[in-house]
Amino acid sequence: MNSAFLTVGEVSELTRMSVRTLHHYDEIGLLVPSERTEAGYRLYTPGDLERLRRVLTFRDLGFPLAEIARLLDAGPDAVREALSLQAALLQEQLARAQARLEAVTSLLDAHQGEGVTMSKEEIRQIFSSFDHTEYEAEVQERWGNTEAYRQSAERMKGYTPADLERMKAEGAELHARYAALLDAGVPADSPQAAQVAEAHRAYFHQWFYDCTPELLRTVSGAWVNDPRFTRNIDQVRGGLAAYEYAAVQAWAERQK
Repeated sequence: MNSAFLTVGEVSELTRMSVRTLHHYDEIGLLVPSERTEAGYRLYTPGDLERLRRVLTFRDLGFPLAEIARLLDAGPDAVREALSLQAALLQEQLARAQARLEAVTSLLDAHQGEGVTMSKEEIRQIFSSFDHTEYEAEVQERWGNTEAYRQSAERMKGYTPADLERMKAEGAELHARYAALLDAGVPADSPQAAQVAEAHRAYFHQWFYDCTPELLRTVSGAWVNDPRFTRNIDQVRGGLAAYEYAAVQAWAERQK
């Protein structure tokens, strides 16, 4: 065997990636080893390792595997556009992390000494972005008898404050991803927007209720038909509610 070739076990040891992950990358066409032994075992060349380095670089930047596969074979313009979008997303995440840090710092300051409390304005600022009670009565009236509502209510009872914070952060990240695409002029029916719409369905499915594409399509109607939903979403970016609605509609239509 050529000494320039590495087995999957050797690549796993050198890169600290599991053999299972390397096999998966091969199966989905992301990193297909250039050579094989007569017995069919994978052999990796220096060029394969360079491709793996690029894969891991994009993965660390938060790109999904399907997008990484596209970028590895795309021209420099496509890579530049994708990196610009990701930079905008990371800026949004940084701003949200800074806001959360300031909120936590306020809480820490409030507990520094006995009897020290936050002012009403500080409390209002910390809770300003929470809107989980705004529609509770209306939701109960309109959807209280649905399976989705029952699932959501049951799941919410089991969530810890940390769970709720994570749920909020993931929701904000979805809005940021949509906003980055909107700012870059990416059409709502584009493959990039479809990826975010699929992530949106997965978000609802994980946190609230079993969410099918058709159910998300129905839910998204409130984002543009109810001024309150529109106003809340558009706080992130003007026109974002309409963009998210259009992205979900286009994606859901293709799922048929």
